[in-house]
Amino acid sequence: MSYPSTQYIKFLLKSTNQHGVHSPFVYSLVTQCFYNNTNYPAYKNIANYKKTLFPNRNLVLKNKQYPIAQTLKNAHLSYKRTKLLYRIANYFKFKSVLEVGTSSGIATQAIYLGNPKAHITTLETCATASQFIRAHFKKNNLDHIDVITGNLDALATKLASQQFDFIFFNNNPYKNNILNDFKTLFQTAHNDSVFIITNIYANKEMREAWEIIKQHPKVKVTIDTFFWGFVFFRKEQAKEHFTIRV
Repeated sequence: MSYPSTQYIKFLLKSTNQHGVHSPFVYSLVTQCFYNNTNYPAYKNIANYKKTLFPNRNLVLKNKQYPIAQTLKNAHLSYKRTKLLYRIANYFKFKSVLEVGTSSGIATQAIYLGNPKAHITTLETCATASQFIRAHFKKNNLDHIDVITGNLDALATKLASQQFDFIFFNNNPYKNNILNDFKTLFQTAHNDSVFIITNIYANKEMREAWEIIKQHPKVKVTIDTFFWGFVFFRKEQAKEHFTIRV
């Protein structure tokens, strides 16, 4: 059995729903956002977005033919989690957003639909992918989105002077990478910022990285939903960790 599979069984045994939550902040998030069953009209746009990508099967990535279907596969974002991302953006009404790893742009679109007034900066290391996604956003009338080509290390100085309400770590699941990215972007957070770390159970090293992030002295609240780890910096709240089924 794979590492994620064994960890998922353990997750199910120790996780809870809203009935195991005593923090008013987390309880509201779980009941009004995580478990919100409203069938938002935007969900149709989310479903259609992926379909519009498939005609571009010969997208060139990193100097070789790379089918867009493979790009979508590597995005690790199911329709269910894309809808959740929409609800999160809609619930918090983030004004400034940073996405580390644009990939297919599916997550970016969901965040945009959640709050079209937000300014979104999304980083993509591949120039060809950046060009394609930038054109696709324009075609779909997704405004206020800056697609920047380059890795976080190269852009760290530029980003350090900014503050973000929401950072979505949508990049590769490697321990050193995520810890370095967290360290770099921590300085751009404020008291009410929200970080989401994806793929926290992808492998043992990512699990270790998640535990290190949880213990950071400035991190006050974390929520483990298995696929994503939520990080909050609320100074007014006692340090607490939650494991929630979504």
